[in-house]
Amino acid sequence: MSLPHAIPRPLVRLNQWTILLSVIATWITGIIWILAIPLVANLLGVFFNYNPIIRFGRLFLKKAPSTYIPEDAQQQKFNASIASFCLTGGLLGYLLNWQVVGHIFTAMVAIASSIAIAGFCIGCFLHFQLKQWQYRRSLKKSF
Repeated sequence: MSLPHAIPRPLVRLNQWTILLSVIATWITGIIWILAIPLVANLLGVFFNYNPIIRFGRLFLKKAPSTYIPEDAQQQKFNASIASFCLTGGLLGYLLNWQVVGHIFTAMVAIASSIAIAGFCIGCFLHFQLKQWQYRRSLKKSF
């Protein structure tokens, strides 16, 4: 399956809200397996280009997907990788009874998704900085 070039913004927001609400639900209920919902969905997106949350959300789009503000699919894959790392760290922390580790990782992903919902993408900023660093490094190697 080929990776689409753009994902409609409402579907990206749905994924961000799913992450945030899953973390909050885990904190409130203590049911750590709730974190597995966005974790599995994002891992499927990273490895197989199939995020079931985004696919399900597509059913509820009122307009054609191309009419929405597009989000870069490659960028979203990078963001999903970061979110998956934090969700995995949180889930493992809780499973190993390392509550502080679980709270740190889940707080990081909750804060990042909250800020992304508000309009600033931390993952996008990190991706840009990484690409800049790689470019500068390639210039040094060429001399």
